[in-house]
Order: sequence, then structure tokens, then C-alpha cells
Amino acid sequence: MKKRIGLLTSGGDCQALNATMRGVVKGLSSNLPDLEVYGFADGYRGLIYGDYRMLTSMDFSGILTKGGTILGTSRQPFKLMRVPDADGLDKVEAMKQNYYKLRLDCLVILGGNGTQKTANLLREEGLNIIHLPKTIDNDIYGTDMTFGFQSAVDIATDAIDCIHTTAASHNRVFLVEVMGHKVGWLTLHAGIAGGADIILLPEIPYDIDRIVEAINRRAQRGAGFTILAVAEGAISKKDAKLSKKELKEKMKNYKYPSVSYELADQILKKTGIEVRITVPGHTQRGGSPCPYDRVLSTRLGAGAAKLIMNNEYGYMVGIVNGKVKKVPLADVAGKLKMVDPDNQLIKEAKLIGISFGD
Repeated sequence: MKKRIGLLTSGGDCQALNATMRGVVKGLSSNLPDLEVYGFADGYRGLIYGDYRMLTSMDFSGILTKGGTILGTSRQPFKLMRVPDADGLDKVEAMKQNYYKLRLDCLVILGGNGTQKTANLLREEGLNIIHLPKTIDNDIYGTDMTFGFQSAVDIATDAIDCIHTTAASHNRVFLVEVMGHKVGWLTLHAGIAGGADIILLPEIPYDIDRIVEAINRRAQRGAGFTILAVAEGAISKKDAKLSKKELKEKMKNYKYPSVSYELADQILKKTGIEVRITVPGHTQRGGSPCPYDRVLSTRLGAGAAKLIMNNEYGYMVGIVNGKVKKVPLADVAGKLKMVDPDNQLIKEAKLIGISFGD
């Protein structure tokens, strides 16, 4: 039985994209006598403009531990997929034509929420699609875990660990800004793992006075330093009450590089304590995948291979209660898995004295 599959990685990169593609291809090549694999360059851009190459088993050798993506990636906003490019090209029609031109049996798409929405669009257009959930944010609905998340947690946690010694030495307040614009899973896990005293998430608007109270309580107990793990999408209660239009207007005149700098300024004015900011930034996406992600990627890749061999398409391959599951793309595309403020993990963190600024 011959199979022709396409592979592409779209959106922000992460550590385990290569490991996941390897899992798919090894799962298929170990069970099919005749397999052709085509890799599209730079995500959907390669599928739109026909930029692809045939891959061999050598392309997938030695990449289990290699971060990034051998195919390259790019961001192609879902909201612009139906908008013709500068030359008037119909992007959706172009993707379909390149799929049919290669006579693909299936297109395996690795990516996050925006990528998933376009994958579902292509499914609706009649293409055979398998989606694999990639994101350091762990915010894809329908799966308990995304590959890339644990590797990013490890890096963000290491940043907080390193801050501990210098914070204790200088009796200062330190803010470590963790990636996550809309969802705070990464900050929550890294904050707890790194022993942060205050954790600020997009889902739990903060009150600067509550933050100051938490800092002062630590000082009164003889703790000379405080560490805050701050999601880049953290928002104050005051700003959370604004309409989208009002918030957008405010951001036009925003004088700070990010929310951490605004917080640092407010804390300094209210306490007089020196504040330092650390932004790990894209280091959280880089480096080798951690062992957990290597195992997860291999499992998800094998799950995708099984679906392809069974001619089952239109699914995301996820992890549900520790087991690999096929999840209908139509049921999950466009949905975000937010942190519930009543989440048990948050309750446990509060029980041991961590403040969420609320």
C-alpha cells in the first residue's frame, strides 16, 4: 500500500517539532513498504506557493534531540487566509492545487491555534488532514498536553532559579516575564516550579495594591526579596474592565516596553524597593526538547501514523487522561484552553502562600 503524505510546521517554533515529525515518518516507514514524504518550506507559505521537497529517511535521522524545525516555519494569520495576496492569488485554492498536484493521501500539519484553524479550513475544503498540537502555551483545546510546553517550562523555571540567588543577595524585587499573551499555563507551571512568590496570569487580573501587600508581608517576615513570575499578557483589574476599543486606544500611548516594566515602575513608586526585570524571551522556544517532550512527540507521531494507515482523517492527535486520542478537528478548532481561576493547581499554590495579585 503506497502512501504520499505532506508535512508542514506553522506558527512559532518550539523544541519538539522535529521529534514529532520523526515520530510520524518512522511510524509510517516501519509499517508501509512504499512511502513518499513531501516537506513544505516555511509552513503554509510553502503549501501556498509550491515550495516543497521530497524527504528521505536520512532527513529524519538524528533529529529527535534537535530543536527548531528542519522545514522552517512562518506565521500566516488565519484571518488573512481568504484574502488574496499582493498578486491576487487565492491562497486557499493554491493550497488545494498543490495538494492535488502531488496526489497526497494526507497532509500532516504541526502547529498551534491559528495553524489549527487553517487546518480545519482545509479539512472543510475536502483535504485529508491530521493536526498535531504544538505550542509552548499548552492552550490547545481537546488535549491535556501540547509538545513544546514542558521544554519551555524547564527553561522558564531555570531562569527563575537563576534569579533566586541574585535576588537574595541584593534584597530586591525581581520580575521574570514569561511568554503567554492570552493564556497563563506556562507562567503558572514555571512560577510554581521556580518558587515564585507572586504569579500573574492573563486569566486573573491583578490589583497593584494586592501585589504591594504581598511584597510588604514578605519584608515583614524577614524575607528581603520577592520574585514575580509575570505572563507577558498579564493585565490589571482596571484595564480588564476596559472595552477592546478602549484598551487598544490606551496601548497606542503605552510608554512601557511590556507589562513588567509598568509593574516595576508602580512597585518602585509604592514601596521604594529596587526592581529588576528579566525577560527570557525566545530562549523559551529554543534548545533541545526535554525528555518528556521527546516521549510525548514520539507518541503523538505514532498516533498520527496509525490514523494515516487506517485512512482516518480530519483529526487532531491529542493526549487525554494520559492516552493518545483522536479528536475531531471540527470540535476543537478555534477554541482556547484557558487557565480556570478555580483550577486546583491555583488553589494549591494559594494554600502555600503564593499570591496571584487578586
